[in-house]
Amino acid sequence: MAKNRKPSPATDTGVQVSIFDIIKEQHMKAPEQVEAGSMNIANRLREDLSRGLKQANNMSRYEVAAKMSELVGVEISKCQLDSWTAESKEAHRFPAEYLPAFCAATGYKQPLRMMAEMIQCYLLESEEALMAELGKIDQTKRELSKKEKAIREFLGQLTR
Repeated sequence: MAKNRKPSPATDTGVQVSIFDIIKEQHMKAPEQVEAGSMNIANRLREDLSRGLKQANNMSRYEVAAKMSELVGVEISKCQLDSWTAESKEAHRFPAEYLPAFCAATGYKQPLRMMAEMIQCYLLESEEALMAELGKIDQTKRELSKKEKAIREFLGQLTR
């Protein structure tokens, strides 16, 4: 198990927290509060990979390995998946270049989400990303509307 790991509401309780809760939590942390060694994610990644394999759309580890192999064009075996997720095999590290294929094969994106959150970034899925983009567009419209109003008021003062 991971040592010195702070619980994450999204992963430890099984409850999906809102992005606003995560942003608020991260914003309250000052950069100097990052503890030495806190970026060592070996155990957390191993746990997330194991959890992802268990939740892999009723796929066996053989099937996940085959799908990943197909996606990356490199042979990945069930034995490799087992080594990457076994606590006893600390020397066997999961290659980062296989992470997108793992997430695609299993449908489990928590490893990417965990990594992004560590550096105060956020993983948005398709619909969430579009909603965020719409929010940015709405904000831009409001700002442009304020500028337009100010310019029109100024022009009105000039013509008086």
